[in-house]
Amino acid sequence: MNKKIKILLLEDDTILAQTMVQILEQENYDVTLVSDGEEVIEYTYDNKYDLYLFDINVPLLDGMETLKLLRQADDNTPTFFITALIDIKSTLKGFDYGCDDYIKKPFDLDELLARIQATLKRKNPVLKYKNITFDLLESRVLKDDIEVPLGSVEKEVFSLLIRNIGMTVNKSTFFDYMNKPSEPALRVLISKLKKLLDLDISNIKGVGYKLEKL
Repeated sequence: MNKKIKILLLEDDTILAQTMVQILEQENYDVTLVSDGEEVIEYTYDNKYDLYLFDINVPLLDGMETLKLLRQADDNTPTFFITALIDIKSTLKGFDYGCDDYIKKPFDLDELLARIQATLKRKNPVLKYKNITFDLLESRVLKDDIEVPLGSVEKEVFSLLIRNIGMTVNKSTFFDYMNKPSEPALRVLISKLKKLLDLDISNIKGVGYKLEKL
């Protein structure tokens, strides 16, 4: 796995949360831990994740209501519910709200990792733009079926653009993935991507950049 997959973990059990973070980070996942649903809403406002792992019974805003709000905002990020009790009514409600899988406590961490991998493979198809393909899970960019040698930051910038075709991506969002963020450095990155991949990228003055629709 070349590109770090970003996971948002909602869990208020401190010991379980720490264990899950440790195991997931050992598998090269980038994990953000929060303890209540309101924090999830705050983090997802400015950040894009590849997977959500939500405990259902958490303070302030439970996992189900949190997912319901995200789905209403057109956030289709794959989501697992983590819970100690699974009855048919709750299960159906969770799937109705848009969850992808349930993990019942206590669970085997190897099983969790296997389910995560299987879900990400299903939910992360190869994205296409003109003669460019981008395998998000493998982090490979190809032009006319030939791999283009891009650095990790360049891939992150391109990922933000191709995931949001026709939409302006704010400069601050790009800065989150840069080692030394600055507007001149971002311009250089955008210029390099345009040259290497022949992309139609617009500079939205004072705001950010947009990969134009075909």
